[in-house]
Amino acid sequence: MDQKITSDPAAIAAEILDATATHRSIAPFSSRPGGLSAADAAQVAVRLRDALVARGERLTGRKIGFTNRTIWPEYNIYAPNWGWVTDRTTRDLAPGLTLRAADFVEPKLEPEIMFGLARAPAPDMDERALIGCVDWIALGYEVVQSIYPGWKFAPADTKACNAMHGALLVGPRHTIAPRGDASSEKWIAELAAFTAELACNGTVMDRGAGANVLDSPLLALRHLVQLLADDPLNPPLAAGEVVSTGTVTRALPVKAGETWTASVRGLPLAPVTVTFA
Repeated sequence: MDQKITSDPAAIAAEILDATATHRSIAPFSSRPGGLSAADAAQVAVRLRDALVARGERLTGRKIGFTNRTIWPEYNIYAPNWGWVTDRTTRDLAPGLTLRAADFVEPKLEPEIMFGLARAPAPDMDERALIGCVDWIALGYEVVQSIYPGWKFAPADTKACNAMHGALLVGPRHTIAPRGDASSEKWIAELAAFTAELACNGTVMDRGAGANVLDSPLLALRHLVQLLADDPLNPPLAAGEVVSTGTVTRALPVKAGETWTASVRGLPLAPVTVTFA
């Protein structure tokens, strides 16, 4: 296992990119001599973002990680973070979609609520104003991965590696009515109250609820907006971005030969399925 010692953010970003591309594990940077501070991890994340753009990827949105409070003790992480998604990591969840499990490092699957933004949200918005910024809502998955063995890491390690992002799989999009419409109020209530099931090969593996995600995926979106308002290194959310709000259930390991289906009750969103080969 690699355990290079460096305090150079660009070098750390390059090591992360190489580990991800070659599907191999490396020692957490926090465990190496000198460790990795939160400030250094933020600089690494910027270098990683710039490297993705330099190799031709287009930034299409953000993923929020660790919004589900019920899994915080499992990872010893007690605050949300976020990472970038790109046109290379994002796919529509078309029927029969199959991914190669070997293309990820220790992959796990997360059913998530995703928003497409019609306009840029502001940090002081209440839920009514915030839902007015949303063009569409979808149920989908994030495939997360850990280049750190056994999913053992410190918060700075997750920040440095783009919040463990592997792929974003977006299900059918459901348009939100204009702000002030009664259906918008209905979405606000349903996003806080819905429940979900995650099944593998027909067997239910876990259950969750929208309330797990910072009380509602919409409130998870607001949390990200507020984080970015205090972030001098990254731009705020913009119209056209996709935001995935964090797993509703536990994140569960996946392997070849498995077909996973997520379904929700209390939201007008159809079940979504993905197969791993």
